[in-house]
Amino acid sequence: MIIVRSPLRISLGGGGTDLPSYYEENEGFLIAGAINKFVYITMHENFQDEIWVKYSRTEKVRDIQKLEHPIFREAISMLGMENDSFEIQSMADIPAGTGLGSSSSFTTAVLKCLHEYKGELVGTRTLAEEACDIEMNRLQEPIGKQDQYIAAYGGIKAMYFRKDGHVDVEPLNMSKETYYNLEDNLVLYFTGFERSASQILKEQDVKTKSSDQDMKRNLDMVKQMGLDSKAAFERGDLREFAEIMKHHWEIKKKRSRQMSNPRIDEWYEYAIKNGALGGKLIGAGGGGFLMFYAEDKVSLRRAMQKTGLREVRFRFENQGTRLVY
Repeated sequence: MIIVRSPLRISLGGGGTDLPSYYEENEGFLIAGAINKFVYITMHENFQDEIWVKYSRTEKVRDIQKLEHPIFREAISMLGMENDSFEIQSMADIPAGTGLGSSSSFTTAVLKCLHEYKGELVGTRTLAEEACDIEMNRLQEPIGKQDQYIAAYGGIKAMYFRKDGHVDVEPLNMSKETYYNLEDNLVLYFTGFERSASQILKEQDVKTKSSDQDMKRNLDMVKQMGLDSKAAFERGDLREFAEIMKHHWEIKKKRSRQMSNPRIDEWYEYAIKNGALGGKLIGAGGGGFLMFYAEDKVSLRRAMQKTGLREVRFRFENQGTRLVY
């Protein structure tokens, strides 16, 4: 039995600039943090001369091309395991489609598990690039590289997306006090809306590729806010980060009509009026989790209980995708 886990993530600044349609012309930058909510992949030998894949449903195939789950199919094919016999299955702490990068965490976990089954060591960067290859090239998803890299590396990382596709990954020069204060003062609330990130990111991708100047200016501002957030973290100025996050959300909403809806806007304004210093919707938008920064979390939590939204408490996770057993 092999068990691998891969962390989910929250974006802390610069999200959206990790798509090739932007960074190939302008270079991208963002900050992301892995959290202690995970995707788990388990795997063991199967004596039935078939590949069994279990997720929300079960598939049993001899011909890997008949496997309907796209990520499992492409990962098994990439590693040349079409003729092996095994059972592989997934579980997760948080549902898919909630803006925490679960698809890429899933992909890195599947790849790590398959490499382990083959007895192969795989480096962190290689794992991230293989996951990017599956999602962005083989499956042609209009997504970026943030999620694969933060899932593979873990921790809180600054990422620079170069024009040639290379990603520089660096830890933040953040004091322990700032790290723990940030961790203590961030709160997540599930909106109840699940969505496909690809649908929203496709609109951004198409506009960027068509040289839409409004979209370019929007992403330029978001990148600068990511760089400003990095400076705020390294100064220990978390109130400045909260202000940047608030401004980021206003800019982000202008990218697409699908980014928010009246209920999300109502919950957001209510949180700001009841102690949140800043906030935004995590991920591509349209649903998932609202994240707020609040120094008085007790007051905010009391107020948010009236909305009926579910809080998901978390800590940062310093380890990336790894073998558990």
